Amino acid sequence: MTTGRAGGRHGRPWRAAGAAVVVTLAMVGAGMIGAALKTTPAPRPPQPLAQAGPEVSGPAVSGTDAARLDDGEAARGAAPVGLDRSAPTSIEIPRIGVNATIMSLGTNPDGTVQVPPLEQADKAGWYEPGASPGETGNAVIVGHVDSAALGPAVFFDLGSLVPGDTITVQRADGKPATFRVDSVKSYPKTSFPTELVYGPSDRPGLRVVTCGGQFDETVRSYPDNVVAFATLVE
Repeated sequence: MTTGRAGGRHGRPWRAAGAAVVVTLAMVGAGMIGAALKTTPAPRPPQPLAQAGPEVSGPAVSGTDAARLDDGEAARGAAPVGLDRSAPTSIEIPRIGVNATIMSLGTNPDGTVQVPPLEQADKAGWYEPGASPGETGNAVIVGHVDSAALGPAVFFDLGSLVPGDTITVQRADGKPATFRVDSVKSYPKTSFPTELVYGPSDRPGLRVVTCGGQFDETVRSYPDNVVAFATLVE
């Protein structure tokens, strides 16, 4: 996922793992790559306490096992029962003032994942081929960090979330799904945790993803991805 300021921040793509395929994510545009047309310095998005991890080596951790490795997961015991599939309509994150509409995203003809249009950097996007929020599995919601047109975008402050914060996703069936944040981490785009984000899981989880790190003026890109890992609350 790459994010950028509206009109042109482009960065390294990262990969999304589906049930049977691996899809290259190219979050091109306003918030997730972060490329500016402006010459004045842009505000830096807050970074998570768990800073960028090292390069991933060795066999990938399966989504099921990875879900159990999330901070705080072992202490909570049995997972809540997942909801039926239903498209999300909005996302609310009280601690950082997010209350945004969610659009459904698929893949482009070249296999890259679609992203919210640059002119709608205030909205989030749900990766529809994956689980829906509240359904058993890892639901993925992505959004821009900033844009030239809007400045700070929908997930500009994602990195300031801490374990225990809540995220509520409203759904088309009228049954909201509330998640508790387990951890918020930053990863180099070259080491995006594909299985942790897109891999399968035996419990209802949510991954919220945007860009982060210090914006690199040379390559016009943010070097990292910020990921909030959360688990459905009974």
